[in-house]
Amino acid sequence: MPETNTANTRQITHAEAIREALEQAMAEDERVILIGEGVPDPKGIFGTTSGLKERFGASRVFDMPIAENGMTGICIGAAISGLRPVMVHQRIDFTLLCMDQLVNNAAKWRYMFAGQVSVPLVVRAIVGRGWGQGPQHAQSLQGLFAHVPGLKVVMPSSGHDAKGMLLAAIRDDNPVIFIEHRWLHGIADDVPTQPYTVPLDKAAIRRHGKDATVVAFSFMVVETLLAATALAELGIELEVIDARAVRPLDIATVIGSVKNSGVLIVIDTAWKTGGIAGELVASVTETVFGSLRRPPLRIALPDIPAPTSHHLSKDYYPDALHVARAIVSHLNAAVPDTELVSRLYRTTPHDVPQREFRGPF
Repeated sequence: MPETNTANTRQITHAEAIREALEQAMAEDERVILIGEGVPDPKGIFGTTSGLKERFGASRVFDMPIAENGMTGICIGAAISGLRPVMVHQRIDFTLLCMDQLVNNAAKWRYMFAGQVSVPLVVRAIVGRGWGQGPQHAQSLQGLFAHVPGLKVVMPSSGHDAKGMLLAAIRDDNPVIFIEHRWLHGIADDVPTQPYTVPLDKAAIRRHGKDATVVAFSFMVVETLLAATALAELGIELEVIDARAVRPLDIATVIGSVKNSGVLIVIDTAWKTGGIAGELVASVTETVFGSLRRPPLRIALPDIPAPTSHHLSKDYYPDALHVARAIVSHLNAAVPDTELVSRLYRTTPHDVPQREFRGPF
């Protein structure tokens, strides 16, 4: 399977790219099985599993009972026995029910048995927001999984990366937590038709700039690119890095950028306290403290549970305008707020994705 290849590309959505990756992985390797609550139902996990049961049959694509911990143990056993399971959770919140299996078994098995036994398991977990999701259906828990040695954790933000990283995750001999933001599912991107892989440990520079290095995770890449485009019109050039991987973090790419800009800003979809943004700031500060011209800045969720209320959630999630305002303040830039508002004020309700960004990346 080749690394990233841009031949024969066309625009498809993030969800379609994930579905295509699953279909190609299952066609290539009969050891790949797909399991999860709602996987074979008409909605097909936001369309990412639609039609796969019809093509590959009920012995390889199947629903599961509401028994996350037990079913995760079964998937780990299947992986140890030679299969390559892809387990799907419609919300990352449900993975909390199988933390014992993931942390105490999947993550440690290879280490405990001196590399003689591998656990080639992929756990797809969906994060993101929207009306009525609330505190038990909208959490962004990548930092929790990234804390555990033995787990790889990725958060692709484009359809191209989603397909390539999912294929790479399925082929990987280690357990991989593959986190999708559902607001990305509808964004189109240039995606090659053929199978390809994208490394699970490399960040990508989405925009070059000299005034600050901005590292964003998952859907916050979209909000950051919107903010960066507006700020460029006002004379501020941001270097935007799509982190792509949460564990391992690609510290080298970030350090290379910070050495040029002297400013580090990290934007996460999760809470600020104990999050992966803090880990990235610490790693960069330990390495190139002397290159920083001002203290690093973290932009993340406020430290309260995600609200269900329409009115409370309005100011809970940082959007492009929030990001731009924070960056302007951090850089002490002389940019009138009216200029930011005129370019970045949302034209859609706050609980649905903005129309301004439809890809490609």
